[in-house]
Amino acid sequence: MSASAVPAASAAELGAADRAPFSTGPCPGGAEEEEEEDGDEELLGGGGSRAWTPQEKLLHEARLKAKAKRRLRRTSSRDSARESLSEGAEPGAEPGSPKGKAHDRKSRAGKGRGLPKKGGAGGKGVWGAPGVVYGYQEPDARDPNYDEAAQGDTVYATVVPELEEGELEKNVQPMVLEYFEHGDTSEVMELLRGLNLGSRKHAVPSLAVALALEGKASHRELTSRLLSDLVGHVVTPEDIAWAFDKMLRDLPDLILDTPEAPQMLGQFIARAVADHALPLDFLERYKGRVDCEHARAALDRAAVLLRIKRDVNRLDNVWGVGGGQRPVKHLVKEMNLLLREYLLSGEVAEAEHCLRELEVPHFHHELVYEALLMVLEGSGEAPVTMMVALLKVLWETGLVTLDQMNRGGLERLVERCFEAGVITRALRDACPTRGRKRFVSEGDGGRIKE
Repeated sequence: MSASAVPAASAAELGAADRAPFSTGPCPGGAEEEEEEDGDEELLGGGGSRAWTPQEKLLHEARLKAKAKRRLRRTSSRDSARESLSEGAEPGAEPGSPKGKAHDRKSRAGKGRGLPKKGGAGGKGVWGAPGVVYGYQEPDARDPNYDEAAQGDTVYATVVPELEEGELEKNVQPMVLEYFEHGDTSEVMELLRGLNLGSRKHAVPSLAVALALEGKASHRELTSRLLSDLVGHVVTPEDIAWAFDKMLRDLPDLILDTPEAPQMLGQFIARAVADHALPLDFLERYKGRVDCEHARAALDRAAVLLRIKRDVNRLDNVWGVGGGQRPVKHLVKEMNLLLREYLLSGEVAEAEHCLRELEVPHFHHELVYEALLMVLEGSGEAPVTMMVALLKVLWETGLVTLDQMNRGGLERLVERCFEAGVITRALRDACPTRGRKRFVSEGDGGRIKE
């Protein structure tokens, strides 16, 4: 066989191999590469060394080019698959898994026409659908772009915290005690408006009544006026009802300090009902429901006062007329009665207590005059001794001053002696005297006593 026949036959065989159909194996690419390597070995002649012909060189170069192209196609397909995974679904997610649709803006509810949700106006970084005009929104102070200077004038409001029970008593008690001195209800209301009483408004009337029970009759009168004026401005009738209900329950403790607390509380209730500070049916709420004897005594006292004064709109005199509001004639009568009871009983402490209850310290000179008059009109040494003892106690306690002793004793005695003709006018004028116009009671309407 000639050398030229071998390459020709090999070329024919290679052409037939190229025209043969593709084999169906597990790895077609690998089979083709193995066939190409086998062909190369055949061309080399089983490992022999000989020179290639031009035709063999061309065939070998064609095979190498085809092999490089196949490798290039396989590499490009792998790269495109990796790029699709990095841009689309999460790594490792299958194409048909739900994770692959995490950023799908189409409806997954199985409804609709497969269009994007919200008409394309939803999603992160989307400003809304085209043509949509949004209304004004209040600026948010937590917004990073919030500019306080661009918001205009800033208005600051004062927030007053609600008072606790201890703080309320600490603030309200001085107000009530000061009110007992000046008697101006409008000032108390103004001060109470500055406090945040919250749900403890009922504590104000309760505290005021408790302080008045330990005070004088004039303090109780002022407290009744305060309750009447507070209704509708600071408290409601139900708040005052709550306060009196609490005090009725606390009566067993109140009588320890004030034995007359049931009667006084009943008078407070009657006055508040008459002043429309309490609901008219307040007493009806307790019928047949009270077990405490002290509470029953207070309610019975209030019911009696309201029946007696059923034709009167206000029980103005339930606490009596206090202090300088009483006429001079009434005060003189009270002092005269006080001295007569003292001469009968001989109790200096009781006489001192009654004098304090009159609450007219500016009128105590009249007591000195009435005492001297009784001594002059009486007989025996006993009235003189008792009056001296009383005046001495009043002097030591400060109820009667030195000036009142002089005015009540010397001045009035000289005047009576002149009227009786015992002394002359010259002697009367020589004695120290002061005008009675300084001692006029407010109940006389401003008239100067002669």
